[in-house]
Amino acid sequence: MAKNKTDYAYAVARIRSKELKLLSASFLEQLLSASDCESCLKLLAERGWGNGSGETPEEMLSTEENRIWELVEDLVKDTSVFHVFLYKNDYHNLKAAIKELHHRNGFPGIYLEHGTLSPQVIRKAVSENRFSDLPEAMQAPAREAYTALLHTHDGQLCDVILDRAALEATYQAGKVSGNEFLALYGELTVAAADLKTAFRSCRTGKSREFLTRALVPCDTLKLPELTQAAMEGTEAIGKYLENTPYREAADELKRSPSAFEKWCDNLLIRKIRPQLHEPFGLGPLAAYILARENEIKSVRIILFGKRNQLSEESIRERVRETYV
Repeated sequence: MAKNKTDYAYAVARIRSKELKLLSASFLEQLLSASDCESCLKLLAERGWGNGSGETPEEMLSTEENRIWELVEDLVKDTSVFHVFLYKNDYHNLKAAIKELHHRNGFPGIYLEHGTLSPQVIRKAVSENRFSDLPEAMQAPAREAYTALLHTHDGQLCDVILDRAALEATYQAGKVSGNEFLALYGELTVAAADLKTAFRSCRTGKSREFLTRALVPCDTLKLPELTQAAMEGTEAIGKYLENTPYREAADELKRSPSAFEKWCDNLLIRKIRPQLHEPFGLGPLAAYILARENEIKSVRIILFGKRNQLSEESIRERVRETYV
């Protein structure tokens, strides 16, 4: 990734025009105020989302996800610089393939596109028990998760093994990228995941052994202290947070579980906003990818909230901050 900032000058100029089409907080409020899911789809279609009328929410969201990476491939010759964003999809697909084989049944729609590997490659490696066909970093966790599910039938254990591996891959990719923005992404992704895991584990009474297996080391958290706090209770987690870069999360923890998890997800968006003012470099491109993923997540929350007839306030408290 040893590129000059100006190598991305044209791409950043294109991204600036695309940023004008990102969804604002006021538009999300329009969606929240809409009477039903169909009304939301119509508003989104008027903003250029999807491929036309008659789409389901799933089809519209899939179209928008595809557009992110179609744009990236158009702007950047070597898209491997963005693999740090894709490892989560690889490990999701690995998890899906192992569980599909375990249940000996196909499940439509369980695989995600836009990974560093095609879902077919992962599925074939798992179905033939040829984990050596996977990238080296995936081989050990794939075998471990496969064996764990085979012998214990514990789907959660399988999830923990592969979720940890995905976070480790993301963190390592950020570290070795040589890019400050991607390193920040890796750090914040792992830190936010650790905080949410500690909080959920505390509320559900998970063991210290579980936390030791699930939490992933990063520079901004001391895992022994976080683990001990999680064993003691949510108040102890709040006190621990007050001595970390994430002290603001302590107040959200006092408000509600959903407020805390929302804060964790919003953290990354807040940290990447300065890229709106960067004229060169990889950062604005990477931030745009994250901004689009974030707005798709918020739209998904709204659409499925409307479909399931949740109250407007209930949906609103789950919607994430916007980039613009």
